[in-house]
Amino acid sequence: MSRRTQPAVAGRNVGGQLRELRVRRKLSLREVAAELDWPQSRLSRLEHGRQQVRTEEAAALLVVYRVTGDERAALLRQVERAAEPGWWEAAAGLSAESRTLIHLEAEATTIIGCEPLLVPGLLQTPDYTRAVMESCGVRKVDTQPRIAARLARQAILTRDTPPALHALIDEAALRRPVGGPQVMARQLRHLVTASERPNITLRVVPLAAGAHTGLDGAFALLDFPRNRSVVYLDHKLTGLFLEDRHQVEFFRREAVRLAEAALSPVASVNFIARVASEYERK
Repeated sequence: MSRRTQPAVAGRNVGGQLRELRVRRKLSLREVAAELDWPQSRLSRLEHGRQQVRTEEAAALLVVYRVTGDERAALLRQVERAAEPGWWEAAAGLSAESRTLIHLEAEATTIIGCEPLLVPGLLQTPDYTRAVMESCGVRKVDTQPRIAARLARQAILTRDTPPALHALIDEAALRRPVGGPQVMARQLRHLVTASERPNITLRVVPLAAGAHTGLDGAFALLDFPRNRSVVYLDHKLTGLFLEDRHQVEFFRREAVRLAEAALSPVASVNFIARVASEYERK
Protein backbone atom coordinates (compact mmCIF):
# COMPACT_ATOMS: atom_id res chain seq x y z
CA MET A 1 0.00 0.00 0.00
CA SER A 2 1.40 3.39 -0.95
CA ARG A 3 1.94 5.88 1.83
CA ARG A 4 -0.46 8.79 1.83
CA THR A 5 1.46 11.94 0.88
CA GLN A 6 -1.17 14.53 1.79
CA PRO A 7 -2.15 14.94 5.45
CA ALA A 8 -5.75 14.90 6.61
CA VAL A 9 -7.47 18.15 7.49
CA ALA A 10 -7.00 17.34 11.17
CA GLY A 11 -3.25 17.05 10.66
CA ARG A 12 -3.12 20.45 9.01
CA ASN A 13 -4.89 21.90 12.03
CA VAL A 14 -2.28 20.37 14.35
CA GLY A 15 0.50 21.95 12.28
CA GLY A 16 -1.19 25.33 12.54
CA GLN A 17 -1.47 25.03 16.32
CA LEU A 18 2.21 24.10 16.62
CA ARG A 19 3.09 27.15 14.55
CA GLU A 20 1.00 29.34 16.88
CA LEU A 21 2.78 27.90 19.94
CA ARG A 22 6.19 28.68 18.42
CA VAL A 23 5.14 32.25 17.62
CA ARG A 24 3.74 32.62 21.14
CA ARG A 25 7.17 31.67 22.52
CA LYS A 26 8.76 34.19 20.11
CA LEU A 27 11.00 31.51 18.60
CA SER A 28 12.12 31.36 14.99
CA LEU A 29 12.06 28.24 12.81
CA ARG A 30 15.86 28.27 12.86
CA GLU A 31 16.04 28.41 16.67
CA VAL A 32 13.61 25.53 17.21
CA ALA A 33 15.19 23.38 14.51
CA ALA A 34 18.63 23.92 16.05
CA GLU A 35 17.32 23.03 19.52
CA LEU A 36 16.01 19.69 18.24
CA ASP A 37 18.81 19.11 15.73
CA TRP A 38 16.25 18.99 12.89
CA PRO A 39 16.51 20.41 9.38
CA GLN A 40 14.61 23.70 9.32
CA SER A 41 12.65 22.43 6.30
CA ARG A 42 11.27 19.57 8.39
CA LEU A 43 9.74 21.93 10.94
CA SER A 44 8.35 24.11 8.15
CA ARG A 45 6.66 21.10 6.51
CA LEU A 46 5.10 20.06 9.82
CA GLU A 47 3.75 23.53 10.55
CA HIS A 48 2.24 24.01 7.09
CA GLY A 49 0.62 20.58 6.94
CA ARG A 50 2.84 19.21 4.19
CA GLN A 51 4.08 16.40 6.42
CA GLN A 52 2.11 14.40 8.96
CA VAL A 53 3.07 15.21 12.56
CA ARG A 54 4.10 12.12 14.53
CA THR A 55 3.41 11.86 18.25
CA GLU A 56 7.09 11.87 19.18
CA GLU A 57 7.69 14.98 17.06
CA ALA A 58 4.82 16.84 18.70
CA ALA A 59 6.00 15.78 22.16
CA ALA A 60 9.50 17.11 21.45
CA LEU A 61 8.13 20.43 20.20
CA LEU A 62 5.89 20.80 23.24
CA VAL A 63 8.92 20.43 25.50
CA VAL A 64 10.66 23.28 23.64
CA TYR A 65 7.48 25.39 23.81
CA ARG A 66 7.02 24.59 27.54
CA VAL A 67 3.49 23.29 27.04
CA THR A 68 2.34 21.01 29.85
CA GLY A 69 -0.76 19.67 31.55
CA ASP A 70 -4.16 19.60 29.87
CA GLU A 71 -3.03 21.67 26.88
CA ARG A 72 -0.26 19.16 26.13
CA ALA A 73 -2.58 16.17 26.55
CA ALA A 74 -5.25 17.69 24.29
CA LEU A 75 -2.81 18.44 21.47
CA LEU A 76 -1.24 14.98 21.63
CA ARG A 77 -4.72 13.45 21.37
CA GLN A 78 -5.26 15.50 18.21
CA VAL A 79 -1.98 14.20 16.81
CA GLU A 80 -3.11 10.63 17.37
CA ARG A 81 -6.31 11.37 15.41
CA ALA A 82 -4.60 13.42 12.72
CA ALA A 83 -4.60 10.62 10.14
CA GLU A 84 -8.40 10.47 10.26
CA PRO A 85 -10.05 12.48 7.46
CA GLY A 86 -13.63 13.67 7.82
CA TRP A 87 -15.52 15.47 10.53
CA TRP A 88 -14.85 16.64 14.06
CA GLU A 89 -17.67 16.89 16.58
CA ALA A 90 -18.27 20.36 17.94
CA ALA A 91 -16.88 21.14 21.36
CA ALA A 92 -17.66 23.82 23.88
CA GLY A 93 -16.59 27.34 23.00
CA LEU A 94 -14.77 27.63 19.69
CA SER A 95 -15.25 24.17 18.25
CA ALA A 96 -12.46 21.98 16.90
CA GLU A 97 -13.80 22.29 13.37
CA SER A 98 -13.99 26.06 13.71
CA ARG A 99 -10.33 26.16 14.72
CA THR A 100 -9.47 23.90 11.82
CA LEU A 101 -11.39 26.13 9.39
CA ILE A 102 -9.48 29.19 10.62
CA HIS A 103 -6.16 27.48 9.87
CA LEU A 104 -7.33 26.30 6.45
CA GLU A 105 -8.63 29.74 5.46
CA ALA A 106 -5.24 31.18 6.36
CA GLU A 107 -3.52 28.68 4.03
CA ALA A 108 -5.97 28.92 1.13
CA THR A 109 -5.28 30.67 -2.15
CA THR A 110 -8.94 30.60 -3.23
CA ILE A 111 -12.15 30.38 -1.19
CA ILE A 112 -15.52 29.85 -2.85
CA GLY A 113 -18.37 30.38 -0.41
CA CYS A 114 -22.05 29.70 -1.09
CA GLU A 115 -24.51 31.20 1.42
CA PRO A 116 -28.30 30.87 1.06
CA LEU A 117 -29.26 32.26 4.48
CA LEU A 118 -26.62 34.60 5.93
CA VAL A 119 -23.92 37.05 4.92
CA PRO A 120 -20.64 35.04 4.73
CA GLY A 121 -18.68 35.00 7.98
CA LEU A 122 -15.56 36.42 6.32
CA LEU A 123 -17.58 39.52 5.37
CA GLN A 124 -19.72 40.06 8.47
CA THR A 125 -19.64 43.23 10.58
CA PRO A 126 -19.34 42.82 14.37
CA ASP A 127 -22.94 44.01 14.92
CA TYR A 128 -24.28 41.53 12.39
CA THR A 129 -22.26 38.69 13.94
CA ARG A 130 -23.52 39.63 17.40
CA ALA A 131 -27.13 39.57 16.22
CA VAL A 132 -26.66 36.14 14.63
CA MET A 133 -25.08 34.71 17.77
CA GLU A 134 -27.74 36.15 20.07
CA SER A 135 -30.48 34.69 17.90
CA CYS A 136 -28.75 31.30 18.04
CA GLY A 137 -28.66 31.33 21.84
CA VAL A 138 -24.93 31.89 22.33
CA ARG A 139 -24.27 32.90 25.94
CA LYS A 140 -23.40 36.57 26.40
CA VAL A 141 -20.10 35.65 28.07
CA ASP A 142 -19.10 33.77 24.89
CA THR A 143 -20.32 36.32 22.36
CA GLN A 144 -17.43 38.79 22.40
CA PRO A 145 -14.66 36.15 22.15
CA ARG A 146 -16.45 34.62 19.17
CA ILE A 147 -16.83 38.01 17.50
CA ALA A 148 -13.11 38.59 18.04
CA ALA A 149 -12.33 35.20 16.50
CA ARG A 150 -14.44 36.02 13.45
CA LEU A 151 -12.69 39.36 13.00
CA ALA A 152 -9.35 37.57 13.27
CA ARG A 153 -10.46 35.26 10.45
CA GLN A 154 -11.25 38.24 8.28
CA ALA A 155 -7.69 39.57 8.54
CA ILE A 156 -6.61 37.14 5.80
CA LEU A 157 -8.53 39.23 3.24
CA THR A 158 -6.34 42.31 3.77
CA ARG A 159 -2.90 40.75 4.17
CA ASP A 160 -0.16 41.26 1.56
CA THR A 161 -1.03 38.05 -0.32
CA PRO A 162 -4.75 37.49 0.40
CA PRO A 163 -6.79 34.58 -0.90
CA ALA A 164 -9.25 35.18 -3.70
CA LEU A 165 -12.75 35.13 -2.19
CA HIS A 166 -15.71 34.35 -4.44
CA ALA A 167 -18.89 34.79 -2.39
CA LEU A 168 -22.23 33.58 -3.77
CA ILE A 169 -25.02 35.05 -1.64
CA ASP A 170 -28.75 34.45 -1.96
CA GLU A 171 -30.92 37.58 -2.02
CA ALA A 172 -32.79 36.14 0.97
CA ALA A 173 -29.67 36.70 3.10
CA LEU A 174 -29.73 40.38 2.12
CA ARG A 175 -33.45 40.77 2.80
CA ARG A 176 -33.47 39.09 6.22
CA PRO A 177 -33.21 42.00 8.74
CA VAL A 178 -30.68 40.45 11.11
CA GLY A 179 -30.24 42.90 13.98
CA GLY A 180 -32.68 45.40 12.47
CA PRO A 181 -32.58 47.88 9.56
CA GLN A 182 -29.57 49.93 10.72
CA VAL A 183 -27.41 46.88 11.36
CA MET A 184 -28.34 45.55 7.93
CA ALA A 185 -27.68 48.88 6.22
CA ARG A 186 -24.17 49.00 7.68
CA GLN A 187 -23.60 45.35 6.84
CA LEU A 188 -24.57 45.79 3.20
CA ARG A 189 -22.50 48.97 2.86
CA HIS A 190 -19.61 46.93 4.24
CA LEU A 191 -20.15 44.37 1.45
CA VAL A 192 -20.08 47.14 -1.15
CA THR A 193 -16.81 48.47 0.26
CA ALA A 194 -15.29 44.98 0.46
CA SER A 195 -16.13 44.35 -3.21
CA GLU A 196 -13.70 47.13 -4.16
CA ARG A 197 -10.77 44.91 -3.18
CA PRO A 198 -9.34 43.06 -6.19
CA ASN A 199 -9.38 39.71 -4.36
CA ILE A 200 -13.10 39.79 -3.49
CA THR A 201 -15.91 38.95 -5.91
CA LEU A 202 -19.56 39.07 -4.84
CA ARG A 203 -22.39 37.40 -6.77
CA VAL A 204 -26.04 37.68 -5.69
CA VAL A 205 -28.51 34.95 -6.59
CA PRO A 206 -31.82 36.85 -6.95
CA LEU A 207 -35.11 35.54 -5.64
CA ALA A 208 -36.34 35.71 -9.23
CA ALA A 209 -34.02 32.78 -10.00
CA GLY A 210 -36.46 30.56 -8.12
CA ALA A 211 -35.29 27.23 -6.75
CA HIS A 212 -31.56 26.63 -7.20
CA THR A 213 -28.82 24.22 -6.21
CA GLY A 214 -27.68 26.30 -3.23
CA LEU A 215 -30.91 26.06 -1.27
CA ASP A 216 -29.96 22.87 0.57
CA GLY A 217 -27.19 24.47 2.61
CA ALA A 218 -24.09 26.62 2.77
CA PHE A 219 -20.67 25.30 1.82
CA ALA A 220 -17.15 26.58 1.36
CA LEU A 221 -14.60 25.21 -1.09
CA LEU A 222 -10.95 25.98 -0.32
CA ASP A 223 -8.02 25.54 -2.72
CA PHE A 224 -4.37 25.42 -1.64
CA PRO A 225 -1.03 25.80 -3.43
CA ARG A 226 0.29 22.38 -2.41
CA ASN A 227 -2.39 20.46 -0.50
CA ARG A 228 -5.59 18.92 -1.79
CA SER A 229 -8.74 21.05 -1.92
CA VAL A 230 -11.26 20.82 0.91
CA VAL A 231 -15.01 21.41 1.19
CA TYR A 232 -16.43 22.53 4.52
CA LEU A 233 -20.09 22.02 5.44
CA ASP A 234 -21.26 23.86 8.55
CA HIS A 235 -24.07 22.45 10.69
CA LYS A 236 -25.59 23.41 14.01
CA LEU A 237 -23.93 20.63 16.05
CA THR A 238 -21.14 19.41 13.81
CA GLY A 239 -18.97 20.48 10.90
CA LEU A 240 -17.98 18.23 8.00
CA PHE A 241 -14.73 18.39 6.05
CA LEU A 242 -14.67 16.63 2.68
CA GLU A 243 -11.34 15.81 1.04
CA ASP A 244 -12.26 13.09 -1.46
CA ARG A 245 -11.54 14.36 -4.98
CA HIS A 246 -14.92 13.29 -6.36
CA GLN A 247 -16.80 15.00 -3.52
CA VAL A 248 -14.79 18.20 -3.95
CA GLU A 249 -15.41 18.27 -7.69
CA PHE A 250 -19.13 17.75 -7.10
CA PHE A 251 -19.25 20.93 -5.01
CA ARG A 252 -17.09 22.77 -7.52
CA ARG A 253 -19.68 21.98 -10.20
CA GLU A 254 -22.45 23.10 -7.84
CA ALA A 255 -20.68 26.44 -7.36
CA VAL A 256 -20.47 26.88 -11.14
CA ARG A 257 -24.18 26.15 -11.50
CA LEU A 258 -25.00 28.64 -8.75
CA ALA A 259 -22.84 31.30 -10.39
CA GLU A 260 -24.76 30.79 -13.62
CA ALA A 261 -27.99 31.66 -11.76
CA ALA A 262 -26.44 34.74 -10.12
CA LEU A 263 -26.17 38.34 -11.22
CA SER A 264 -22.86 39.55 -12.61
CA PRO A 265 -20.36 40.98 -10.09
CA VAL A 266 -21.13 44.58 -11.12
CA ALA A 267 -24.90 44.03 -11.09
CA SER A 268 -24.59 42.26 -7.74
CA VAL A 269 -22.79 45.16 -6.06
CA ASN A 270 -25.34 47.62 -7.47
CA PHE A 271 -28.14 45.41 -6.18
CA ILE A 272 -26.58 45.22 -2.69
CA ALA A 273 -26.25 49.03 -2.64
CA ARG A 274 -29.95 49.42 -3.54
CA VAL A 275 -31.04 47.08 -0.75
CA ALA A 276 -28.78 49.01 1.66
CA SER A 277 -30.56 52.21 0.65
CA GLU A 278 -33.92 50.57 1.36
CA TYR A 279 -32.78 49.72 4.90
CA GLU A 280 -31.46 53.24 5.41
CA ARG A 281 -34.89 54.70 4.64
CA LYS A 282 -36.59 52.60 7.30
